[in-house]
Amino acid sequence: MTIREIYNTHVKEEFPASQTVQALESVTSKRMTDILSEAPFSGSVTEQTTRIPVLTHGNGLHQENDRLKTKLSVTNKQRINGHRRSCSETPYGRSMQKKSEMDIQHDKKWESRFYESFEDPPIWTSILTYISFLILILVGHMREFLKKLGIGRVKNISEPNIPGFVTLYQTWESFYHWYIFRRVINFGSYNYLGFSQNTGPCAEAVEKSVNELGNAICASRQELGYLQIHKELDDLVADYLGVEAAITVPMGFATNSMNLPALVEKGCLILSDELNHASLILGCRLSGAQIKTFKHNCMEDLEEKLKEAIIDKQPRTHRKWKKILIVVEGIYSMEGSIVKLPDVIRLKKKYKAYVYLDEAHSIGAIGPHGKGVVDYFGMDPKDIDIMMGTFTKSFGAVGGYIGGSKRLINHLRLRSHSAIYSSTMAPSIVQQVISSMNIILGRDNSRDGIKRINQLKWNTRYFRRRLQEMGFIVYGNKDSPVVPMVTFSPAKVVYFSRYCLEHGIGVTVAAFPAVPLEKSRIRFCLSASHTKEMLDKVLEMTDKLGDTLSLKLSRKEPAEYGDSEDQDEEK
Repeated sequence: MTIREIYNTHVKEEFPASQTVQALESVTSKRMTDILSEAPFSGSVTEQTTRIPVLTHGNGLHQENDRLKTKLSVTNKQRINGHRRSCSETPYGRSMQKKSEMDIQHDKKWESRFYESFEDPPIWTSILTYISFLILILVGHMREFLKKLGIGRVKNISEPNIPGFVTLYQTWESFYHWYIFRRVINFGSYNYLGFSQNTGPCAEAVEKSVNELGNAICASRQELGYLQIHKELDDLVADYLGVEAAITVPMGFATNSMNLPALVEKGCLILSDELNHASLILGCRLSGAQIKTFKHNCMEDLEEKLKEAIIDKQPRTHRKWKKILIVVEGIYSMEGSIVKLPDVIRLKKKYKAYVYLDEAHSIGAIGPHGKGVVDYFGMDPKDIDIMMGTFTKSFGAVGGYIGGSKRLINHLRLRSHSAIYSSTMAPSIVQQVISSMNIILGRDNSRDGIKRINQLKWNTRYFRRRLQEMGFIVYGNKDSPVVPMVTFSPAKVVYFSRYCLEHGIGVTVAAFPAVPLEKSRIRFCLSASHTKEMLDKVLEMTDKLGDTLSLKLSRKEPAEYGDSEDQDEEK
């Protein structure tokens, strides 16, 4: 009898789906004699111990195991494909699997307030989008062909023709750079809490730090580049996150790409959300670990991948995985969605895996105290093994951090390339983060921090709800300050952006290949510094362009939620 037959015959009858993989072990161990114990999982980053059933390779069982794995992979693929609609179209909470009473009670605590919106376009809109994209490609090639014939070429400003060097500028482009720049309402930056201003307490503290400590340290953390102000920041970040220790990195991208290789290696498995940031993807590839992606924010697919990894183990060798690391983001910057963290933690505990949480866009931007997605769901920070975030958004600075246990941080100080080879953060940048973080925590004896957090939440909900009431297709969570509005056609994206810029509004756009070809979008990034008058001006412009470009394609009823948690409870 194979593992799969035993599982289908006995385990499903005796244990509900919510019980852990130890249930599978306890049943199969009664009916199989060739079982190995010990497996590489536990609660720390470096040591893992639990028991996973494994077939031995003697007495002809090796061939049976190979046949089983082939059958398993097909079965799992069919099962995962069967869940595709449940992850993308049905309201969250309708799981295809049975849940225990404990799981149901746990879900009800946060699911009632968790709202995200995604919608597919009508079929004719998708067809027209593909046609318009093909037309753009054809026009572009025609222009290139005419340029080769000398037609339509823009003459360069007179400059030396140096072999091997490209021209520095062109007349038409330089004219716009020199004379057409203007002030606009910025809806494209990640200045979520408005700390990037050049006046106020943060700017004054930064100016003072430059006078006292200079512009830069010009040395790495391990080469006399670690000052008292850097230690103060490390301690403050750990206190802010509610963890034992933290380490800071001078670049947000490097925080992921340079630290992940120090945490996992060959023989480890990474389960990564399919929409994770490029820095996470690069870090995972540099680590040498096996990488598998799961459908965006789909907990059913993630659980299937976890089950498959535990049963199948490493390819070819069939050895147990040294570690299984789940990599997710707090807020996904292209979708505006928020990770379903309670379920991620539940699966992490159930299957003895680890969680790497990237809070680049969520730290400071969501949560009643501005402490990110962990604060948003009211979770215990100790349930997250590796907490990552950046200072480039909510704190108006640059750089990033990793937070966790002292053992984890000491390991990174010795093994991470970012700690060994990169220069430490400039004192002025460190001071900017310290000042803004203290304001958020209320340690400046004012309520400025909580006012910024509440203002951002109000701006986010008001702006999202108004767009949905106008009939636009808006992606993401109701509390995400990243608001993607789908336009579908790439030509409409360009027109929308240029028209807004001409009328004093700056927005960012995303088109293929950054997003799927038929889902080009405008991305509004909201800030606590935006006034209601600014929001209304952008909404008025968007409403006008929506009629001109036929962008009001939503067939869903407008969402019903208030501007605050209290109003949500009333509704």
